Amino acid sequence: MEERPARDKKAIQQLYNDVLPALGQHIHNNIAPVIELFENFTLERLLDTWTKDPADNEKEVTIENGNIQNLGLKIRLEGFNKPGVEPFDMTKDLLFKLEHDNYTVGPDKNTTWLEKEYLQRWTPAEFETIAGKWSDELVEDITGKLQG
Repeated sequence: MEERPARDKKAIQQLYNDVLPALGQHIHNNIAPVIELFENFTLERLLDTWTKDPADNEKEVTIENGNIQNLGLKIRLEGFNKPGVEPFDMTKDLLFKLEHDNYTVGPDKNTTWLEKEYLQRWTPAEFETIAGKWSDELVEDITGKLQG
């Protein structure tokens, strides 16, 4: 049986330093018209260092230790400001849930849009699919808020 790459420092760094910024760029391109509706916008990488390592509760959770459980992207859109509409802010996460020998990508811990092995390259279609689904959900969330 072939050995699959496990979650470790190298795998987490590859996701954090390579995959998240590339995915963020795809998302930014998809939602550029939406961003213009808000006064302020941030799209940042998230690194979950507060969830304890289930294998060792006392071990510090860091990239160096290779025991991060979740990472992802968070968007903050602040100050929707159009006449006749109550101003509002919007936040949304895209979560990478890191298992022992693979990870899942989705809008939350219970929804999986993609499952991949560590160090497996992302295809352009995968970037587009995930960015598209996430952008569509963001637009639906904003529309729901406007219809409120």
